[in-house]
Amino acid sequence: MAEVINMPRLSDTMEEGTVAKWLKKVGDKIEEGDILAEIETDKATMEFESFHEGTLLHIGIAEGDGAPVDSLLAIIGEDGEDISSLLAGGSTTATVEEAPSPVAETATVATAAPVAAATPEGVEIVKMPRLSDTMEEGTVASWLKKVGDSVEEGDILAEIETDKATMEFESFYSGILLHIGIQEGESAPVDEVLAVIGPEGTDVNAVLSAPAGAPVAESVPMAEKAPAAPVASEATAQTTPSQNGRVLASPLAKKIASDKGINLADVAGSGDHGRIIKRDVENYQPSTKPTPATEKVEAPAASAPIVPIPLAVGEESQEEVKNSTMRKVIAKRLGESKFSAPHYYLTIEVDMDNAKASRVQINNLPDTKVSFNDMVLKACAMALKKHPQVNTSWNGDTTIYKQHVHMGVAVAVDEGLVVPVIKFADQLSLTQLGASVKDLAGRARNKKIKPDEMEGSTFTVSNLGMFGILEFTSIINQPNSAILSVGAIVDKPVVKNGEVVPGSTMKVTLACDHRTVDGATGAQFLQTLRSYLENPVTMLA
Repeated sequence: MAEVINMPRLSDTMEEGTVAKWLKKVGDKIEEGDILAEIETDKATMEFESFHEGTLLHIGIAEGDGAPVDSLLAIIGEDGEDISSLLAGGSTTATVEEAPSPVAETATVATAAPVAAATPEGVEIVKMPRLSDTMEEGTVASWLKKVGDSVEEGDILAEIETDKATMEFESFYSGILLHIGIQEGESAPVDEVLAVIGPEGTDVNAVLSAPAGAPVAESVPMAEKAPAAPVASEATAQTTPSQNGRVLASPLAKKIASDKGINLADVAGSGDHGRIIKRDVENYQPSTKPTPATEKVEAPAASAPIVPIPLAVGEESQEEVKNSTMRKVIAKRLGESKFSAPHYYLTIEVDMDNAKASRVQINNLPDTKVSFNDMVLKACAMALKKHPQVNTSWNGDTTIYKQHVHMGVAVAVDEGLVVPVIKFADQLSLTQLGASVKDLAGRARNKKIKPDEMEGSTFTVSNLGMFGILEFTSIINQPNSAILSVGAIVDKPVVKNGEVVPGSTMKVTLACDHRTVDGATGAQFLQTLRSYLENPVTMLA
C-alpha cells in the first residue's frame, strides 16, 4: 500500500521547509534508511531519510520550492500502483485542478461575459504613476488641466507630490480630459484612477464601471521600452521636436537634464514622435562648436580650450535572489526580538594581559588547547550563577528564572547564522568548553548538527573579534534576556599605576532586555565578568 510522506517538522520552531536537493527521482527503488532529500529548515539543511520501502511514485515539492510542515512531500508504494486518490486527498490544489466542481464552472461562465466589455477605442484610463522606486501613493498638488480641456500628448496634466519630490506629470495621450479621479490635495495609491482622456461625448461612467479584467492603458509610454533608435544626425539634433513651443521630453529626462545642467533644446529625442527620453539625456555629448555669443568675444591667447565634461553612462542592473528558509526565519525572529524586547547596551573594556599569559601557560600543557572565546564562555557561565536575574526569560505576567546555564554560541554558516547550545556550560572546564564549541560549530557548518542541539539556550555569546571587529552590538536571541558581543583584543598604550605602558584590551558589549534586566543588574554582571577575565586563575578554582 502506498505511503504518503509529508514535509517533516525537523525543529521545534520549523513552520515550513525548502527542498534543497532530491537524492532520488520518481521511479527509483527506495529502501528503508535511504536518504530521500536534503531539506532546509529555519536552522540548518538536513538529510531526510525514508522510513518506508518501495518505489518513489510521486514528488510533491520540487527542488528549491518551500512548503509548510505536513504538506505532501512524496509518495512511496508499489511500482504501477494507482495513487490518484492519495493525490486528491493530499493536495487541495490537485483536487481543484483535476475535478473542478459544477458550481465553479457555473461561476466562471457567469462572470465571463462582462469581462469581454473592453475600454472603448480611443479612451485611455490614466492611473496614478509610480514616479519613484519607493513611491506607494501620490498626492495631486495641482491640476493644470480641467475637465473639458483639450489635451495633447506632452501636455502637463498635473503636479504630483511623491515621497521624494513634487513632479510634473505629463500626458502620453491626446483627447479631451473627460474625468478627474483624484482632486487637488487628495492622495491615492499607485495605480488608482487619476484621469480619463478620450473623445468628447464618451460615457465616462460606463468606462469607469467596466470590470477590472478589461484592458487598461498603461501610464508609462511604450516608447521608453522600445529598442534604441539609430543615433540622430547633427541636423536632427539641432531641430528638436516641440509641441506648442515646448520641448517634448519625459519627466525623468527633464529631471536628469536639470540635474546635469543640460539644455533639452540641444538634445535629439529617440522616443515616439522625437520625444526625449532617459537614454537620450544620458548619452548626450555637448557640442564643442562655438556659439554665436562666444564668436563675438575674443578669447585671450593663453586661454585653454574648453573641454566638455564627460558624462557617466551605464546600465542600471540588479538581481533578485530568492530568500532561503533560514534567512526568512532569521529575519522574522530577529525582527520580533528587536521590536518586542526593549534593548539597551552596556560596554566595558577588559584588561587581557593576564588572560594572554594564562592562555600561553595552559596551552603549554600536553593535549591542551584553549582559546580566548573559551575563556569568555567560562566567565559568562560563572557570572550567570552569581547574577541569576540575567539568566531569565520574559513570560508576560511572569519571569522565568533558569536554574541551569545553557550557553548559546553564534556560528556563521553559508546560509546565515545558527546558535548551537552548550548544555550545563557552568559545569564544564575550559578544555571541555573548547572541545564542545569545536564539535558543535564544525557539525553546524557541515549541516550535521541535530535540531535539539540548537535549542534551549539561556544566554548567548557572539564573537566577531577574529574578524578584527573592535566593538559591536547584537540582537537578543529570544527567549534569552541578554547577549554578549565580544570584540577583538587590541594591543595599545594603557595607564597602569599612573604610568603609560603597553597593554592588551578587549571590549565587550552586553545587550539586555529591559523588561527583565535593569541597568544596575547588567552593570554588576559585567563587573563580575571582567573580574574573571582579568584574573583567569579564579575560573580554575
